[in-house]
Amino acid sequence: MSSTTTEAPGPSSSAPEPATGAEPTGYRLGPLYATLPIANIALYMLWLGVGIYMLPVQVIHITGAPDPNALKWPTFWGALLATVGNPLFGKLSDMTRSRFGRRSPYILFCAVIGAVALIIQAQASSIAMVGLTWGVIQFIMNGYQAALTAVMPDRVPAKKYGIFSAMIGLGVPAATILASLIIAGVDLNLIGIDARFGGFDGRFMDPANGGEQGFYLIAAILVAAALLFVVLSPDKSTKDMPREKADIIGFVKGFWVDPRQHADFVIALFSRLGMMLGYFLILTFNYFILVSYIEIPPNEVGPKLGTLTVIGAVATIVAALLIGPIVDKVGRVKPFVVASGIGAALSLMVPMIWATENGMVAFQVLNGFFFGVYLAVDMALITQVLPRPEDVGKDMGLINIANAGPQIAAPFLAPFIVSDLDLGYEALFPVAGAIALAGALLALFVKRVK
Repeated sequence: MSSTTTEAPGPSSSAPEPATGAEPTGYRLGPLYATLPIANIALYMLWLGVGIYMLPVQVIHITGAPDPNALKWPTFWGALLATVGNPLFGKLSDMTRSRFGRRSPYILFCAVIGAVALIIQAQASSIAMVGLTWGVIQFIMNGYQAALTAVMPDRVPAKKYGIFSAMIGLGVPAATILASLIIAGVDLNLIGIDARFGGFDGRFMDPANGGEQGFYLIAAILVAAALLFVVLSPDKSTKDMPREKADIIGFVKGFWVDPRQHADFVIALFSRLGMMLGYFLILTFNYFILVSYIEIPPNEVGPKLGTLTVIGAVATIVAALLIGPIVDKVGRVKPFVVASGIGAALSLMVPMIWATENGMVAFQVLNGFFFGVYLAVDMALITQVLPRPEDVGKDMGLINIANAGPQIAAPFLAPFIVSDLDLGYEALFPVAGAIALAGALLALFVKRVK
């Protein structure tokens, strides 16, 4: 943003020194405009490509049915280990001293190990094996994510936060578009155009082998993006930085953030948690929603899901590109967060009252746009409330729990609503909307940011 605005601290905020108090120096910002989004897109190709398309296909291949209770276990174990991995690797990267810097070693190492785990998951023949391998992948690749999200507060000056926040946020819709085009294909008949693109004849989403080729493809993309990042945007050597004393007890205690001293940070974490839970409650079960609620024939779901996700992603990109520069210009963040939550909540009402393919198209346009508004300002808000500059990796890892936590809750909350309470898939939408709105409204209580 053009300036970091502060407000007088209240009783719940002691106004600690912002993590962004000292401007980064010694980095080449130019290559980062390309390498940071590319590395982020590769990561979300993994999260979304596997999560939206390949995991449901793999579950159906193994169980023979679209079973939400079978899908929830791989999703649960993956998200649980992600919750541990993100702050753990973030803290380790904060402590790392090497000629290659603090973040680059983790970005490259985790990408390579994650790729190997993806290759193993491609051969999984049981739900237990899918859960185990997906858990390892989530744990390791959250090391990649923790290091990558620390790059912005490490290297980017505050006046560029809006544009970089938008560029990082675009990783989600851009990855969605690429995954949809490559893995599922896009069937434009859904919007009245007689044309189909991509999909490679179902090669990467073949139900006969549980999408095996798709896992290999994403493994290759991850390694290529990591190599590109560390070569073109190298980190600074940290060999001369002061070293933290080896102390296991101190290491564990270092993960605690006092909510009284850093109230803004904790509020921002729970605000993101609400927004992301509302989002993942629908995203995780999109495939099954189209089969069981919209009643699309199973053999048509892949391309139509691809089309819907591309529509939503394009709307998200448009919103992020529009809002990011506006945020930098006006110097305010909270109004955009609240507006995005209200808009997302309203959009989630559409499939409830219009349960058709056209209703899902309208939902994707509206929800995608307002989610794009949120993505454009999310990182700009978070970066201004980090407790300490020396703990950026760990603190961003804690914030990323708000991404992993909803992925733990959603696979249990959704089947409980749909099956245990017997409310059906239509009940997911108002619940998701209420949760997202509550998360957005929490941002109003952040004191340090306007």
